[in-house]
Amino acid sequence: MKIGLGVTGGIAAYKAAEIVRLLQDRGIRVQVIMTEAAQEFVRPLTFAALSGEKVVTGMFSRGEEHEPNISSAIEHIAVAQSIDALVVAPATADVLAHFAQGIANDFLTALYLATTAPVVVAPAMNVNMWNHAATRANLEILRKRGVKIVEPGSGYLACGMTGAGRLAENEAIIAATLEALGASQDLSGETVLLTAGPTREKIDPVRYLSNRSSGRMGYALAEAALRRGARVLLVTGPTAIKPPSAAEVTQVESAEAMRNAALELLPESTIVIMTAAVADYRAKNPGSQKIKRKGPMSLDLEPTADILKEIASRKGSRLVVGFAAETSNALENARQKLTGKNLDMIVVNDVSREGVGFDSDRNAVTILTCDSLETIDVPETGKWDVAQRVLDQIVRLRDHPKSAVKI
Repeated sequence: MKIGLGVTGGIAAYKAAEIVRLLQDRGIRVQVIMTEAAQEFVRPLTFAALSGEKVVTGMFSRGEEHEPNISSAIEHIAVAQSIDALVVAPATADVLAHFAQGIANDFLTALYLATTAPVVVAPAMNVNMWNHAATRANLEILRKRGVKIVEPGSGYLACGMTGAGRLAENEAIIAATLEALGASQDLSGETVLLTAGPTREKIDPVRYLSNRSSGRMGYALAEAALRRGARVLLVTGPTAIKPPSAAEVTQVESAEAMRNAALELLPESTIVIMTAAVADYRAKNPGSQKIKRKGPMSLDLEPTADILKEIASRKGSRLVVGFAAETSNALENARQKLTGKNLDMIVVNDVSREGVGFDSDRNAVTILTCDSLETIDVPETGKWDVAQRVLDQIVRLRDHPKSAVKI
């Protein structure tokens, strides 16, 4: 997800830098839009360095000939279409008035009119300005239009007065933003240990045993858990995709390395989700040199450690969730794994289907839990949506301790 963060001219503008960081910690991209007055308090370079995104500082950019760049004249439309929410913090009395009256005389106010995304404003101003009838009327107009107002706090103000008008605490602004994005914070305080991707088992220095896992399902779960407030410890095998930047990532290659990393991190976790496609076998005697082609050959294989079963045997009060990729008798095999490995939940998918599962952005799964005989079918959809459905069930299991019902 991506938000536009409007920063307007007030002494509280410096606090927006921390808002950028807190949103990024939840896996959200942030593009900052600064008014001319805001640039008198904080330099655009600060936000560019923090966000890694272009900072918009005006309606028109200038080319080499110092002429307006015509393409920038409609940039507010492009930004409006690319963001999932517009957040303004701090929001001055001036920008609130412009929003309420539909006056678009700079990039931020034009962006407000052009976007259909949810809008959150966190006002900050002098107490008398906050209490003025004009400000109150503008706020009421914005509320009626669906704008979320994060009420300012009270206390000592920069002007020397005391009263309402201080920018709300950052966590309140983040919570309002996540609510606007539809991202519940129901995993706040949890530490999720998550394995993802394939493993590689060495045959010789240039060959290995592996599988088609891309890591996309695990990474989608990691990002979704971050946005729902969790700390995420991600143990990942080799993938071609970038893990969520806010996750604490441990890169591994073999099943043994994944086992060791997962067991080391286990004491820090409260929830464990094992999505990794771990190789079931490895070469018993891998070659120290490249094996030359000499005709038919055979490999002597031995089983790798059953990481999921070992983690579940040490779970204590943690919830442990497994994933199962099947090509036949999917539900029967999943039920056996659920009970045989002492899991709280298992997510199974039929990887023989084309276009879903391995190496795809889409998936279709069935969720089985230890407290119910019923199954939860998630029809084909994006892996982000699957991740949300899985986390919904994890939260349900956490909040409602399992009964004596057995599968």
